[in-house]
Amino acid sequence: MSEEGFTIWFTGWSGAGKTTIAIALEEELKKRGIRYVQRLDGDIVREGLCSDLGFSKNDRNENIKRASFVAELLSKNGVATLVSFISPYRNLRDYARENCHNFIEVYVKCDKETLIERDVKGLYRQAIEGKIPEFTGISDPYEEPLNPEIILNTADETLFESVKTVIEYLDKNGYI
Repeated sequence: MSEEGFTIWFTGWSGAGKTTIAIALEEELKKRGIRYVQRLDGDIVREGLCSDLGFSKNDRNENIKRASFVAELLSKNGVATLVSFISPYRNLRDYARENCHNFIEVYVKCDKETLIERDVKGLYRQAIEGKIPEFTGISDPYEEPLNPEIILNTADETLFESVKTVIEYLDKNGYI
């Protein structure tokens, strides 16, 4: 088992399953004996490290830069770092790739209809009604990854299947 740290960067629309998969993956990695695992979740990081930021493009960019900095510190020091952020802009995900140790991009893909059906908070409905400005995928763009290491389609696969796909990638590439 490798003691090498890595950064798994989960990207995708709100509600696609990034956090859910990261939590389940964290549990699975710990079961497999990975001692140091840290999750950086977009909502939690926004409450602490990025509480001064809004949702403008500049603020979103700064949010990703700060998360990338923390992920790099963790991963280069042997921590399996699981980052779950919408991170809608390709150039900022590329920035994270360039700056994070052993970067693995995971596109958590889900069609808009399924996301709207799953939307327990009603955010998509509010965004469609114009009540939430700059909402990713509705009134603000989401730029799909061009070459992610892993694509998980959560409309068609179970949580178990998604985690298994990531574990298989990590195993095959010598991270675990």
